[in-house]
Amino acid sequence: MIILLSNDDGYLADGINILAAHLKKIAEIIIFAPQENHSGSSSALTLRSELQIKKIANNIFCVNGTPADTVYLGLSGFLDIVPDMVISGINHGANLGEDVLYSGTVAAAIEGRSLGVPSIAISSINKNCNNYKVAAQVTLELVEKLKSHPFPSDTILNVNVPDKPMKDLNGRVATRLGTRKKSYPIALSNNEIDTYNYLIGAPGEGDDAGPGTDFHAIKNDSVSISPIQIDMTNHSIVNDLRDWLT
Repeated sequence: MIILLSNDDGYLADGINILAAHLKKIAEIIIFAPQENHSGSSSALTLRSELQIKKIANNIFCVNGTPADTVYLGLSGFLDIVPDMVISGINHGANLGEDVLYSGTVAAAIEGRSLGVPSIAISSINKNCNNYKVAAQVTLELVEKLKSHPFPSDTILNVNVPDKPMKDLNGRVATRLGTRKKSYPIALSNNEIDTYNYLIGAPGEGDDAGPGTDFHAIKNDSVSISPIQIDMTNHSIVNDLRDWLT
């Protein structure tokens, strides 16, 4: 089995390297990740400049582009083989609810899935991330499960792991994406004449965060596993829209 690993924290990040060490027990690992941190880059592709791939070591490559760039390059001709799976992470922090719309971590998994390869996005919740090894072990277990029980081709698994020791985890839970409250206001950093520098506000707390959601699972120290897909169509109102247009 061959697994391509990417992330949005960069190829030197602890999360991706700890994950690689764990997954080497069951697969050949190729790290294909951004040269620098690209958190919040979503599914952006670099279209107006060349991308440079640098070989760091055997089966370790970095790219001066986004997470989506890295997976696109790896699966679209640079590698001589097609990996059996793409795994993005371990992300430094949560990807819950609408975080998936902004996340470079999730975007790398989406790019893998859109190019025909089963994909997982894995995140460790708290910013301290003391338990990357726990998230890595959870990922290894999921990979083993997927080998014998694969999911439909349009499905990406978005996995969030509490920053807890393995013994303190309250199982693995299938969840849907919840939603967050409105983000906190932007913060003025400094300004000069006619120039204003701002920082984006922190994401809001969970709003739709009841039982069954990813927020609820994490609050209860459970691993949240959400099946997500690329199709963003609101199928429930397509017929209503047809009527509205007539």
